[in-house]
Amino acid sequence: MIITGDLGYVGSNLLYDLLEREGIDIRCRHTDCGIMMFDKKRQDIHAGGSGCGCSASILNSFVMHRFEDGTFSNILFMSTGALLSPTSTMQGESIPGISHLVNIKNS
Repeated sequence: MIITGDLGYVGSNLLYDLLEREGIDIRCRHTDCGIMMFDKKRQDIHAGGSGCGCSASILNSFVMHRFEDGTFSNILFMSTGALLSPTSTMQGESIPGISHLVNIKNS
């Protein structure tokens, strides 16, 4: 299972497009914490919510429960987030992103 930490619908589709250009299809093994947490039909979420908040909530509930019951045995967990700065945002600069990759395996 490959789990990202809040790319949302917009970012997940971009990820798929970029990987498919390289001949890699992860759609059947990928899920995103933001997509799992929010209801697209009932909430105006666009690109998602808080990467760190979605990641922590989903990892420590849904993912770890599936890991403990044996449903998942090898997880690539990539928590994503924006490095927001009021100064750079007010100056119209781009917003850099950050990601940490953790591999959780059942030995």
